[in-house]
Amino acid sequence: MVVMTPQASEADISAVVARLEAVGVHAKVMPGELTTAIGAIGDPEGVRALALEGMAGVDQVIPISRPYKLASSELSHDSPTSFDVDGRRVGGGETFTLIAGPCTVETREQTLAIADAVKPYASMLRGGAFKPRTSPFSFQGLGLEALAILREARDRTGLPVVTELTDSAHADALAETVDVIQVGARNMQNYALLEVVGKLGKPVLLKRGLSSTLEELLMAADYILKEGNERVMICERGIRTFETATRFTIDLGGVAWLKLHTHLPVIVDPSHAAGDRRLVEPVARAAAAVGADGIIVEVAEDPDAALCDGPQQLYASGFDAFAASVLAHAEMAGRRVG
Repeated sequence: MVVMTPQASEADISAVVARLEAVGVHAKVMPGELTTAIGAIGDPEGVRALALEGMAGVDQVIPISRPYKLASSELSHDSPTSFDVDGRRVGGGETFTLIAGPCTVETREQTLAIADAVKPYASMLRGGAFKPRTSPFSFQGLGLEALAILREARDRTGLPVVTELTDSAHADALAETVDVIQVGARNMQNYALLEVVGKLGKPVLLKRGLSSTLEELLMAADYILKEGNERVMICERGIRTFETATRFTIDLGGVAWLKLHTHLPVIVDPSHAAGDRRLVEPVARAAAAVGADGIIVEVAEDPDAALCDGPQQLYASGFDAFAASVLAHAEMAGRRVG
């Protein structure tokens, strides 16, 4: 990280950026209240060889030891990132984002009904168009047909839409339709897909891999960030452990760790972690209490008839009580609904 002096001019800053980029180092300019810092992402030895300390306006060059660079809190002046998604504020340490909707878009009527049910409380609407499933014989989603249904739900409710991109071939279609691109747990380390997502310029919800470390999650976020897309949320959705009582083990300690080590908003998915709707609310309350920036949950009118993940989906008829409980915990943690 190249820290400029308070007196550094725009020309001084541009000269440092040009010097870095001339040797293939990615430069990210981060203006602050008193001074500007420049994140230099590349070979540390190569950066040191540039002798940037001798350039006009440079105060000091501070090495960042963590393997993740752009996602690191060291690059943010200890200021958490926040951004708007169609008027809904995400991150920043003050807002709480509630994303809710069906696991999968099954029919127009089903999706619109759930969208109406969550509208009074949710910040965004989730809904799967393409569903990567463990079994090839399971319902894989409606695909492009689902995007038209999600577009209608957004127009009807005003809620921004979150859906998963599973194949770069569908990238442009999703970018034209949805407001947030989700990268699922199985694709967290699909680096080619992450680069495509970064170039789309849409806000991204990046889920932690089933057996990935937190550092690997943040390095995956770097793949998106380095493409110039800074609107990234990371999502804890439970990891595989020896425990089988729940579908996955929710890492709430990891959420607290992430809040210390990254400036990116942290979202928790209690639905996939629990695998049991009876556990979703207590896990969601815990996520709010531990400092998460929001949650993403699944809702159905009749979970027993759902084609995907019925046991973990909340009943739409009880969503108001669920939302009130979780948001009350978020407010106790100093958050307001985004």
